[in-house]
Amino acid sequence: MRVFGLTGNIGAGKSTVGRLLATHGIPVVDADQLAREVVRKGEPALREIAARFGEAVLQPDGSLDRKALAARVFQDPAERAALNAIVHPRIAEASALKMAALADAGYEVAVYEAALLVENGLAESFAGLIVVVAPEAEQLARLVLRDGMSESEARARLSAQLPSAEKVKRATYVLDNRGSLPELEAQVARLVPALKG
Repeated sequence: MRVFGLTGNIGAGKSTVGRLLATHGIPVVDADQLAREVVRKGEPALREIAARFGEAVLQPDGSLDRKALAARVFQDPAERAALNAIVHPRIAEASALKMAALADAGYEVAVYEAALLVENGLAESFAGLIVVVAPEAEQLARLVLRDGMSESEARARLSAQLPSAEKVKRATYVLDNRGSLPELEAQVARLVPALKG
């Protein structure tokens, strides 16, 4: 099975592209979804996070307070690295299991969606890399509207990632999400035959 990476900075539209690819019959394994799964209540990663970052990153019911944790790690690269050391190996393991299941089910192509493929040195491990780009002003607006972030929180998230231009240098395919949803849908429709080819 050929696996393509799908990346783009936060708010660029990679999740929208992932959903569009799925409508064309290409399964998408979403690293963000896996990240939520590996830190659920009862999971070892959540216990490690609480031990490392303190009870302040937990909700009263013992589940992860994602907003409190994000506020802490996105201001401090060392804290972010500590969190990644706990979570990333578990995401990689969960991803490998999902990809194996897709291969066993007979899929010839799949996509792995993650924001930090280039930052984590994974760009070359795929059959090709799809990078979704959008103007920074649009990314910020999406984060403020969609996630309820303040502009300063949104800027901190963006600055924690490589600039889009650096990701584009590694791209096999670039999708420009500065226009309307139909325009993005048309780009995805043109991409699908190349992925399936």
